Amino acid sequence: MLANTRPVPVPLVPEITLRCTDDDPFTLWERTGQDVPYWAFPWAGGQALARYVLDHPAEVAGATVLDLASGSGLVAVAAALAGAASVTAVDVDPIAVAAIDLNAAANGVTVTALLADLLDSPGAGVDVLLAGDVCYDVDMTARILPFVRRVAAEGASVLLGDPGRDYFPRTGFDRLAEYGVPDTGRVESRDVTPTTVWRLV
Repeated sequence: MLANTRPVPVPLVPEITLRCTDDDPFTLWERTGQDVPYWAFPWAGGQALARYVLDHPAEVAGATVLDLASGSGLVAVAAALAGAASVTAVDVDPIAVAAIDLNAAANGVTVTALLADLLDSPGAGVDVLLAGDVCYDVDMTARILPFVRRVAAEGASVLLGDPGRDYFPRTGFDRLAEYGVPDTGRVESRDVTPTTVWRLV
C-alpha cells in the first residue's frame, strides 16, 4: 500500500490528508492483483459526507459513530475531528483497515478500524451511522438499505453521501446538502460530480 500511495489533501475536505494513488482504480487493481482498491481514493460520496460532518459538527459531537464501508477512513476521520466521542470504521478489505489506521494517525485522531461485514447484523448499537457512496451496485444496495434501516430503528441517526448512483433510493431520505465534488483518481465520468448528503427518515 505504501509503495502505491502518497499523502495528499482531499479536494473538498483539505483539512484532511489521505494516502491516495495517482493511478486510476483499475490500473492500480491490475498492477497489484488485489481487490478493487476502494481505500486508495476519496470517493465523491465520502467527500461530501466528510464536508458535511465538518461543517455540522453537532451531528456527531459526543456521539458513538460507525463509518460503514469506510474505505480510506475519510468519513471516520472527519467524524473524529468534529468531536465524536468514539469512531469505528468498518470495512471488509484488510488493506482498507490498514489504510484507515494510517490515515487516522496522519490526521492526529483516534479511529478504531474493524475488519468485518456487519450487514447481516441486527443493528450496530451506535448513535450515528455514516456511509459514503455505498449504493454503487444492486447487490450492495440490497444489503445496505435493510441494515441502515435496522440501525435507524435502534434510534441512530443515519447519514449517507451519494453522487447520484442509479441504485440509491430517493424515497425515505431527506436531502441535507449538495456539493460539487472535484473528481480525484479519474473515478468519475466528469470533472465535478454533484453529490448529495441524505438523512434516513
